[in-house]
Amino acid sequence: MAIPSRFLIVFLMLSCFVATSYSVTFSSLNHTLIVGASPKPGQVLKGGEDKITVTWSFNQTFPAGTDSDYKTVKVKLCYAPISQKDRKWRKTNDLLKKDKTCLQKIVAKPYVASNNSFTWTVEKDVPTGTYFVRAYAFNAQDVQVAYGQTTDAKKTTNLFEIQAITGRSTSLDIASVCFSAFSVVALAGFFYMEKSKAKSSIQK
Repeated sequence: MAIPSRFLIVFLMLSCFVATSYSVTFSSLNHTLIVGASPKPGQVLKGGEDKITVTWSFNQTFPAGTDSDYKTVKVKLCYAPISQKDRKWRKTNDLLKKDKTCLQKIVAKPYVASNNSFTWTVEKDVPTGTYFVRAYAFNAQDVQVAYGQTTDAKKTTNLFEIQAITGRSTSLDIASVCFSAFSVVALAGFFYMEKSKAKSSIQK
């Protein structure tokens, strides 16, 4: 049975797309985005409380039209090497489909060459660690074609820290202390009353 040519063309196009999306490497991407983030180097942010303002734009030193196929920008929170050590589930891999450097999504937006900004509240479930921010540009096939980041190539500069929420709040700690103090007072009162009853019984 002959396969209609139109189905064959669609099959070949899909095969090419799958092959391309699964073989993109970080080292093959153009570093054409300028990315900035509000935390100062070494600053400690608290999960569920502090915010990060991220900015990104196209580096105008590249030739006009370099970004012609950029359709979407996805900004991510990424682990610095110190927070990847001995953690295989955070391991960097040049093959982007296997890379675990940037697991936390911050935002995804349609591509605009300049004046991009987004403020993100650090989520409560972000693990304690040292981080930087990276932005990827994607084409119409949702394949990475370019990037930019807040740190250098070795990922050693402009790093900041995030302190995960412990699950205990200040109000909870205060309530716990008050309850403990009340328990001690109540226990002391109970023994005093029992002692008084015992004395009354002896006197009778």
